[in-house]
Amino acid sequence: MYDPSQLRTFLAVAQTLSFTQAARRLGLRQSTVSQHVRRLEDAAGRQLFSRDTHSVELTEDGEAMLGFARRILEVHEQAAAFFTGTRLRGRLRFGASEDFVLTRLPEILEGFRHDHPEVDLELTVELSGTLHEQLAAGKLDLVLAKRRAEDPLGELVWHDDLVWIGAERLRLDPARPVPLIVYPPPGITRALALEALERQGRDWRIVCTSGSLNGLIAAAQAGLGVMAHSRGLIPPGLFRVPDRAGLPELGKVDFVLVHSPRRSPAQTAADALAAAILKGGEQLRPTGARG
Repeated sequence: MYDPSQLRTFLAVAQTLSFTQAARRLGLRQSTVSQHVRRLEDAAGRQLFSRDTHSVELTEDGEAMLGFARRILEVHEQAAAFFTGTRLRGRLRFGASEDFVLTRLPEILEGFRHDHPEVDLELTVELSGTLHEQLAAGKLDLVLAKRRAEDPLGELVWHDDLVWIGAERLRLDPARPVPLIVYPPPGITRALALEALERQGRDWRIVCTSGSLNGLIAAAQAGLGVMAHSRGLIPPGLFRVPDRAGLPELGKVDFVLVHSPRRSPAQTAADALAAAILKGGEQLRPTGARG
């Protein structure tokens, strides 16, 4: 009843909320993406997206289709692998940034290991900047991490705003330097936060530095200061700093998948894991994220 190629296109549009970005991700023409979605809507007898010239949003039926599409594609891929006799093997070195510590990435990795038990998956959790350096040095095969919005590197998983967050009770004194909670260099959010404050001419001081997201969260929950963070990944117990605090805009950031520039025996396994992450991309956003 439902064509797998149409379901893959539907998931790409649902994750990017953009027919243009979905077409770029899938290597298709935008007209083909629109055709796939229209045919899937015809097959379901329901409208899956509400769209106009400015925005694309999932309808209630579209939200329901997300779960069905993932399960249908998972079974389809398992059947194809069984009957073609293809089994992935070898070592796959995968790097994920600290941003995903509190998301459902472990569930995606567990599903991948279940589907490909002969792949030896090695996970490295690090700062995005460090992961990009390790990938370039040939120490990793695939990376899921942040990049600056203007950087063309990698395959887009989603696009997000960077915002200032802190404890709900935190109050900033405009006459004093902004107390910052940051990753060490080469953290991308650290660099963007410092650049934004410098542009505004705002004084700042670093009150906590940690390479661990949990360490930064503990400092922020204790009310030590503010930190720059993805709007869609705000940890529980922390809140967006209100605009009246006068902090500068931080801009946007992309979360991307980047393959090693060097072809290796792990390439096929890396392609399979990348496909699993793209298919389940919305699972990486924790429930209850605060805007």
